[in-house]
Amino acid sequence: MDHKKPLIALALLCVAGFSQAGEKEELLKLRNTTTSLIKQLVKQGVLTDKMAAEMLKQAEIDANQQVADAKANVPKEKEVVPADEVRVAYVPDFVKDEIRQQVRTELKNEVVSDVMQKAKKEKWGIPDALPDWVNRFKLSGDMRIREQSTFMASDNTAIGNGGYMDWPTINSVGTLANAGQNAYVNTLDDRHQARERFRLGIDVNIANNLDANVRLATGNITNPISTNQSLGNYGNRYQFDIDRAFLKYNAVNDKKFNWLTVMGGRTPNPFFTGGSEVVWDEDLSFEGIVGTVRHNLLDSSLSDSIGGSGPTIFGTVGMFPLQTSSGLSTRDKWLIGGQTGLDWGFDNQDSLKIGAAYFDYNNITAKPDPRGLDFTNNPNNLTSNCITNSPESTQSMPQFMQFGNTLTPICNDPNGGLGTMGLASDFKILNFNALYDLALFSPHHLKLSGDFAKNLGFNSNDINKRYLVQNVYGMGIAGYNADSASTIAWQVKADIGWPKVDVAGHWNVFGLYKHVGSDAVLDAYTDSDFHQAGASNLGGTNVKGWVLGGNYGLMKNVWVTGKWFSGNVITGPQFGVDMMQLDLNTHF
Repeated sequence: MDHKKPLIALALLCVAGFSQAGEKEELLKLRNTTTSLIKQLVKQGVLTDKMAAEMLKQAEIDANQQVADAKANVPKEKEVVPADEVRVAYVPDFVKDEIRQQVRTELKNEVVSDVMQKAKKEKWGIPDALPDWVNRFKLSGDMRIREQSTFMASDNTAIGNGGYMDWPTINSVGTLANAGQNAYVNTLDDRHQARERFRLGIDVNIANNLDANVRLATGNITNPISTNQSLGNYGNRYQFDIDRAFLKYNAVNDKKFNWLTVMGGRTPNPFFTGGSEVVWDEDLSFEGIVGTVRHNLLDSSLSDSIGGSGPTIFGTVGMFPLQTSSGLSTRDKWLIGGQTGLDWGFDNQDSLKIGAAYFDYNNITAKPDPRGLDFTNNPNNLTSNCITNSPESTQSMPQFMQFGNTLTPICNDPNGGLGTMGLASDFKILNFNALYDLALFSPHHLKLSGDFAKNLGFNSNDINKRYLVQNVYGMGIAGYNADSASTIAWQVKADIGWPKVDVAGHWNVFGLYKHVGSDAVLDAYTDSDFHQAGASNLGGTNVKGWVLGGNYGLMKNVWVTGKWFSGNVITGPQFGVDMMQLDLNTHF
């Protein structure tokens, strides 16, 4: 304690004053003062109870002896005073008053500070003022304002000259004829948009290790991979929907290690992606139940002693319904996925995380009405119409698509022409991810990541046998015959700077290159920003290109982001798109 020496010196001064006081009143006053001061020193931990008792006893003996000597007028033998010892024979009243005031002020400040800290820690007063459930709720949120500009390449293929069909729009209105001028993807006209995103999260602690999480977000209910709200709705209000709603249970052992996590409902992405959006867009939420088990290969006490968190292996398994029918459950679409990997934190603050995953989609391929296929008399034409289509065939139409996957007609327009479309290929995706975080330049970090995906469910012979090659449409081109190269997707990325950019002056920059074959991944769930196309501003597959960007912190919890996207189709007529995004971000 900073005041130990002054307080001890003060006690000795009071003892000296006590021993030299000649009057009874002054004797009692100094005695009481000394006693109170010594008790305060005991409370502050400066003196022990035993030391205080001995000090008082010795002061009493010395005082009695000095009084007796004074009465007897017997001069005390001169003592030898050590050089480092100061003795005060008399302390004036004004000095004693000043010392008392100083001690009182210092003790008051320390006591008040201690009390305030204890009140803050123990939340004095809150239990009586607010109910217990209030302490179990936590609010969080974020807001983003975006300016987005899309620029079409000057040599893009024109609409109506072998251009790309906008299959999501055609499916939404039922037939090619109903789509009218919106039946083709915009490949010529630049576009400038203002967009906004707002999300509000509520976390509730229900019981020990069990939480409920709900998040509301802007956007629309027909697009699962974007929570952006385009400005310019003639003053109409925005939609604000439930983006997430799930229960989460964490099991922790006696060493505070979280070895099990189970989530059910509409959850965040439970799979490690390394920051890549090749397979999963970052805004996608999963519906279903999923569990993750972790095991630390080193004892926690050992990992603490050598530094870092040590190697941890993990495994994640989940089941997710994609599209359910009101009839038989055999027509329901499902995703079953699993991932295993290694998460290793090193003692130099570097970290490595790798994952290997397999995702199996069930019942997602198109099922044309068999009554419409006349293989004997007209093997190259689908004759069923969308009015008399079977429920099973109708159910096979995807509820959401972007751009790039190989498609085939499910039914035709009763008046002639194309009707709705479905996926030609099955999707069984093998996916590998890796991320290395290098802290050599700390506080700046260099992150290197890679992503590779392969669709093992694609089989061109099977597709041609089931649908006939003339009825297969790749990116809107009849008779398109995809090959094995279209089933591979990969990305490499580098990111350098501060790990988090939510403080003034913090920054990071990044760059990536990606190649996504037309049937490597399901285009419905891949990156929605890269190579945006179509009336609904959708991304997709069959695209390659690069992205450059950076973040800079303006103030606490506020930062700006800039990105430049440049992509082109891999197979098909020329279609290149560049896009710039400027974001103002904040979170709370």
